[in-house]
Amino acid sequence: MERILIVDDDPQIREVIRTHIEQSGMHALEAESGRQAIERLEAEQVDVTILDLMMDDHDGFEVLRYLRNRGLDTMTIVVSARRQEQDKISTLGLGADDYMTKPFSPMELMARIQAILRRRYPIAGRSSLVIRLNPLILDVDNYTLLIYNEKLTLTMIECGMMQVFMQNPDRVMTKLEIYQQVWQHERYDDNNLSVYISRLRKLLEQARSSWEIQTVRGVGYRLTGAEL
Repeated sequence: MERILIVDDDPQIREVIRTHIEQSGMHALEAESGRQAIERLEAEQVDVTILDLMMDDHDGFEVLRYLRNRGLDTMTIVVSARRQEQDKISTLGLGADDYMTKPFSPMELMARIQAILRRRYPIAGRSSLVIRLNPLILDVDNYTLLIYNEKLTLTMIECGMMQVFMQNPDRVMTKLEIYQQVWQHERYDDNNLSVYISRLRKLLEQARSSWEIQTVRGVGYRLTGAEL
């Protein structure tokens, strides 16, 4: 049974999330502070952590730093009232796998948890999906992107977006198409999408890849490069 840790100092929010998790047949754990979250993560196996950012005792940023420094094996979805683009960029830089803003739809949160779990635990007997687009090699199940022999570790969303782009090189992907395929949601958050696009662009630039993600104004994005 999958174990989901809910970290939020608001008991009503924890109750709503716990109810949906248990109705989905998963086991819910709770922590009302960052300190409690760290104690639970050290003591128990946790598949996915639902993490609030604004808490008095060890905020979500501190928990993310702790997870990264300790290398603990849990996927993380940040659920926060903070909507600033820099907050999203900072959490992704610290290793968060997804970001949702409050107020949120519990059903959408459950869909994102299920999507993370499908990537975390691939179907038994299925070989790992590897996509090659010279010089890019994406290992979808292990969230890694190899560029000129430099291995980059991606978050779940970053990996999903690279999969969409690499399977459709030089094709304009609409914002809705990207959201439907990666987030599995019918409505897209333009700000959320732009944050992840910015992250992927920086990764490609830092690795000095000839591939780039272009903006097609009013439509979406496309991955293009000299190898085409």
